[in-house]
Amino acid sequence: MTASNTEMKLPSLTRDADQALQDVAEFGIARIEGVLAGATLARVRDALYRAAASDRERGWNNRFIMDNPEDRTNQRVWCLLSRDPVFSDLAEHPVALQAVRALLGWPVTLSNISANITGPGGGEMMLHADQGFAPQPWGGIQGVNIAWAIDDFTEENGATRIVPGSHRQNRAPLAEDDQHTVALEAPAGSVIVMEGRVWHRTGFNRTENRHRAGIFAFYTLPIYMPQENWFLSLDPAIRHYASETLLQLLGFKAARFGRFYGASLY
Repeated sequence: MTASNTEMKLPSLTRDADQALQDVAEFGIARIEGVLAGATLARVRDALYRAAASDRERGWNNRFIMDNPEDRTNQRVWCLLSRDPVFSDLAEHPVALQAVRALLGWPVTLSNISANITGPGGGEMMLHADQGFAPQPWGGIQGVNIAWAIDDFTEENGATRIVPGSHRQNRAPLAEDDQHTVALEAPAGSVIVMEGRVWHRTGFNRTENRHRAGIFAFYTLPIYMPQENWFLSLDPAIRHYASETLLQLLGFKAARFGRFYGASLY
């Protein structure tokens, strides 16, 4: 892929939902600032870092297949819905679902919601597109990644690196495509909408003492099996108190697929 000046630009930060959708169409991503703030952002950040600390204490820092095998500073925190109810709020946040509905329609499946915390001195991963599971060439969007910037995303602290405009290639990246990426910078509390064809990877954290936490909720068309097996991993209390929307996102309330003797479980 030959990078042009247009392709290597990022859309401006916005608070306008319509502008965000225009940005996704042009760049493959949008940056919506100020979605989480104050006590709400602090509550999410505290819950995430507590879960991460608990995993480290128990040796539960499971890695991801696309992480750099030499890197020991990057931490994944899996199955966030079962870690604290505040993460359910993010999964069905109106700003997130407004973008998902506009790009994928409805119903959709919440395939996964997990966190990636890059530590000083590492964090890079393979360049990829989230809908790599779909046959190529891609005929359209099969999934949408909603990334929550829990800390500031900066060039220095390992912000996700992307190839703007790569969604128009309708294919997964090749090795030579990794030479043209830009840091997806955004202030803490921002939502980044990234459609499933965009090439991206975790950035390298060059700081000496700062971590960069992001939460990634991946939504797909309901014909695809979710990455996380919610029927096995979800805390029963979350299911018991879940909204109708969350039940549908997780597959417990069937719309077109996942029925039981022709009916929904819920």
